[in-house]
Amino acid sequence: MSARLEVRLDDERKQRLEQLGEAEGVPISEVVRRLIDDAWEEVMRARRIAAVERMAQLEVEDPPDPETLSRELEETYGPGGLS
Repeated sequence: MSARLEVRLDDERKQRLEQLGEAEGVPISEVVRRLIDDAWEEVMRARRIAAVERMAQLEVEDPPDPETLSRELEETYGPGGLS
């Protein structure tokens, strides 16, 4: 389902949209949809990058090697691990 949206533009912006539409061979409405999609993707990309940067700053302890981990689990929970 599509919704109708009224946007008021000055002549210069309307002309830019018309030129983009002519260059792509699509109506102005399609140009606007594509621009919205592109802007959305850029915002989401920036958010993902920021999340990765925050995760990279976390101080996470490296897990011990499997033998050490197994020994620690047996010392804590007895032979057989967590069962």
